[in-house]
Amino acid sequence: MSKHSEHSPEQGSENSFTPETEIHPDRRVAGAAAARALNLHKSYGQGDTTVTALDHVNVEFEANHFTAIMGPSGSGKSTLMHCMAGLDSATSGSAFIGDTDLSQLRDKEMTALRRDRLGFIFQSFNLVPTLTAAENITLPTDIAGRKVDQEWFDQITGRLGLSDRLRHRPAELSGGQQQRVACARALVSRPDIIFGDEPTGNLDSNSSKEVLDILRTAVDQDNQTVVIVTHDARAASYADRVIFLADGRIVNELFAPQIDEILATMAGIEDVAL
Repeated sequence: MSKHSEHSPEQGSENSFTPETEIHPDRRVAGAAAARALNLHKSYGQGDTTVTALDHVNVEFEANHFTAIMGPSGSGKSTLMHCMAGLDSATSGSAFIGDTDLSQLRDKEMTALRRDRLGFIFQSFNLVPTLTAAENITLPTDIAGRKVDQEWFDQITGRLGLSDRLRHRPAELSGGQQQRVACARALVSRPDIIFGDEPTGNLDSNSSKEVLDILRTAVDQDNQTVVIVTHDARAASYADRVIFLADGRIVNELFAPQIDEILATMAGIEDVAL
């Protein structure tokens, strides 16, 4: 039985916390996290025009778990994911993938880390229009000069219902099929962690469920680690854990979340913001 199917309404309500109980750097367990942030700070502008996107955030994302990041518009949720995935640089503090401190990497090393150790699923699919589905799926592996594990490729594409669509180009696929190709691309390279930025944002409800089932199965069956940013309570309910941001800080957390708990927590955060 998947972790998602084991969720119970009572589990999440006892695990909320305030910013003061964020993980302190001295209390973290070495090797326990697939990714972590230590005093991560991100600001834009200078002087009176300075905008703080992340306010010294400390957080860990546990390996082999599914984590969702939520918060009101402008709360810093996408900035947090982008800084932790090496897509944006922090003003200060550190973001780690495993034991690798991203702030210490040169540009070429960062590019190699994103290619070799991370998987990405974006709202806009980010497929190359001139390549077939199969070529899009293997693109990161091909760029890295590595051989594709054909057995794993066949297993993933079969599981995702893409076996008869591999010769099609993105324009010949539905939105849901394109996002399944993006999921396959993220899974085939067996990354340390998969980051999703609103991965169901452009999909209808049926396609959204397909993608979320794929991510949930990747965690439960393949021992993958998944972190997504989402505004959708239903999407977040597939996660083992939801963290909530407001004004660049973590303000709450739920484990094994139910949709009603997520909606109530978001409503409380938005009420405070008003």
